[in-house]
Amino acid sequence: MIAESRRITSFDRTLASARTTMDFSEVFRLAVDSFRASKVRFLLTMLGMIIGSASIILVATLGLTGKQYAMDQLTSMGPNKVELQYGGGVTVGPDNTSTPDFMTHDDLDAVVEQVPGVIASSPMLEFHENISIGGGLTKETMLLGVSPQYRVVRNLRVLAGRFFDDEDTLGHQKVAVMVKPLAVTLYGGSSAAVGQTISVKGIPFTIIGVFEESFNTYGISEISEQTLLVPYPVARYFTGTNTVKEIFFTMSDAAMVPSAARRILEIIRSRHRASSVYNAVTLTELLVSMAKIADMLTIVLTLAAAITLIVSGVGIMNSMLANIQARIREIGIRKALGATRREIRLQFLTEAVFLSLSGGVIGTVIGLAIPITAAYLTPVKIPVNYWAAVIALVTSVLVGIIFGTIPANRAARLDPVETLKYE
Repeated sequence: MIAESRRITSFDRTLASARTTMDFSEVFRLAVDSFRASKVRFLLTMLGMIIGSASIILVATLGLTGKQYAMDQLTSMGPNKVELQYGGGVTVGPDNTSTPDFMTHDDLDAVVEQVPGVIASSPMLEFHENISIGGGLTKETMLLGVSPQYRVVRNLRVLAGRFFDDEDTLGHQKVAVMVKPLAVTLYGGSSAAVGQTISVKGIPFTIIGVFEESFNTYGISEISEQTLLVPYPVARYFTGTNTVKEIFFTMSDAAMVPSAARRILEIIRSRHRASSVYNAVTLTELLVSMAKIADMLTIVLTLAAAITLIVSGVGIMNSMLANIQARIREIGIRKALGATRREIRLQFLTEAVFLSLSGGVIGTVIGLAIPITAAYLTPVKIPVNYWAAVIALVTSVLVGIIFGTIPANRAARLDPVETLKYE
């Protein structure tokens, strides 16, 4: 009875306001009256828009959060790092024998002298050996001969003990720093590994520290789960060579990295044969690639969430068609009093947009409230994409226009004589 009385009130207002020309405020009031008369039906219809709008914002927020996390983790590897790699090429000796045209420590010194802004550098000499732990136990490991500045270049964290310093390097001390997974495997923990002695080809080494990477790159970088770091001069005892396959540099500013990488390549190429290949790898390129991948993934997921709005648009169209069916006599009286097809079409199209936009606004508020509240209550940094809110609202309006056009056109084409006869 209440709903019927509201329908009568709306109908009376329609009769009182019907005329040849209607302003938009009057059309909007009629849309509000229609909503009040069928609250439950319209609220259920709006539910799809609410869910769809909130989903767009939440998906965009999750995409940004994942992107930010990945970028932070990659940046922790060293955003100012330039990694110089040997890619191939040989040198021909006096006896016509060819040997790989590896880089040397002299190349590192030349770069440090000629490239401004280098604040840390380290060669890397890699070799694999079985280490003796004691009691006849052996373990296959990868030893990297590096300088003390390698810790800065690779942004390593010392978990126990210390990293070897310049005095250890100049004194050719037999010390080593062990990666955490290896320390856990051999000794059960980081602290237990410090002070232990291992043997490499019969030469004793003292473990003075345990480290880990700021970002776990095991399997995709030079550091593995079986890595030991030793001073570069000591590593040369086992290889008998001054050549290196990789050299690391850290610049004072990330903005200097691209130009420094080009300059480093020029210097290295000028010191070796023209046919030799060297590559300067920077984290900047990787960050750009990762950002593009993350943005594309976010766009795809956001479009997938937008499908929910399209589905809800079908619900709005069905609801509006049912609404028109229930208001045929009202439409006939309005036409009899002079309402044009354009005014009838505008009225029902406004109702559809009002219904769609109302759901979009509520969904947008919910979608923004969840990440903002989570960021306020937790220490996690959650970026909020306000453009997603704009997209959700604009999409809501478009859905209302697109899926409200068919019902509005149907109402506008109704014959006034037939509608007046409708019971």
